[in-house]
Amino acid sequence: MRISTANSYDNTVSLLARRQAELARMQENLATGKRVQKPSDDPVAATLAETAQNRLSRTQADLRSLDTARTSLQQAESGLAESGEIIQKVRDLLISAGNATHGPSEREDIARQLEGLREQLIGVANLKDNSGRTLFGGLGGATTPFVDTYAPPGGGVIFGGQRGQAAAGNTSVPQALDGNAIWMSVPEGNGRFTLSLPNTNTGNVSTSMGEVDNGVTAIDDYQIDFNEVAGVMQFTVTNVTNPAANPMPGVTGVPYEAGKTVSFGGVSLQMNGVPATGDQIVLEQAQQTDIFSVVRNAVDALRYTGANDSAHRTQELARTMTELDAGHDRVLLARGRAGEWLNRADSLDALMEDRSVDLKAEKSRLEDLDLVQGISDFQTQQLGLEAALKSYAQVQRLSLFQVIN
Repeated sequence: MRISTANSYDNTVSLLARRQAELARMQENLATGKRVQKPSDDPVAATLAETAQNRLSRTQADLRSLDTARTSLQQAESGLAESGEIIQKVRDLLISAGNATHGPSEREDIARQLEGLREQLIGVANLKDNSGRTLFGGLGGATTPFVDTYAPPGGGVIFGGQRGQAAAGNTSVPQALDGNAIWMSVPEGNGRFTLSLPNTNTGNVSTSMGEVDNGVTAIDDYQIDFNEVAGVMQFTVTNVTNPAANPMPGVTGVPYEAGKTVSFGGVSLQMNGVPATGDQIVLEQAQQTDIFSVVRNAVDALRYTGANDSAHRTQELARTMTELDAGHDRVLLARGRAGEWLNRADSLDALMEDRSVDLKAEKSRLEDLDLVQGISDFQTQQLGLEAALKSYAQVQRLSLFQVIN
């Protein structure tokens, strides 16, 4: 087959152009440090690199979200710490209020301090993070979750948020805590029952907070009535929940002894002071109250005036101390949970940072150019192109007429 000189030259020029284009591509790879500039360079590597980039983007987004949640949790934990300090100040004031030498002016001063601390506690419960999101609103529902309707002699704090607590995820932690569970779910009395004195009492009888016998699951409501018979003060316990159980054996017409422990129906309590005929002690199953009402009840007790004001204050302040300690325990529990989530956030942060590094390394392995190998290949290609150009120049000058001459 005969090949013309022109055709040979054209093929050589085309080959040189391709080699020059390849050299330009290698130069571009060296300039960018990338081996894969477009999917056609390496379809498989480009696909895997895109997958790694998508996963890296999601991981970085999760990291930003986690950082925001961690900041909110840190602020919530600080708020819980402040709440604990306020409750401790309330407790110190209640201990001071039990001083028998205090008069009405001293008790009023303590009551006003307690009101101020109560307002501070509500302020802590309504704290917001840097984004304006409430820290203790539960699952949301209100920009101000705790609304105070207290206007003596009634009212209280209403929780306007949405009860519940978001769970921690594989890459996230909650950004808000359930304030209802922290401050609005405090057990009354000793947690199983409450002991209170009617305002109609005229004596100064009071009680301990009482205890429940081991194994007792259900507690009835009871009423203890005092009556003087033949110069002897007696008391009778009546089962209010189950009237058929009356009269109750062993606690009907019993002579009263101050400081003696009385047991009935699976509960026991100590009665102190000197009762008057017609006085009563009411025992009821414990419900739930809130820490704000606990403080408010202490304020009301300090301002109470009546025939049995001393006994009433003693009874209510003792109950307040017990409920306050229970409320403090719930704050500490919530603070501990927040601390656990912060530790989890740190672990998740380290985990996702490591994942980001791995994804970046994988993407780099798929896309990036080995500079040492790239420079070597570029120099080899450059030398080859230079040799081809020189040889083409030599061959192009050859012709039949030069030989004939």
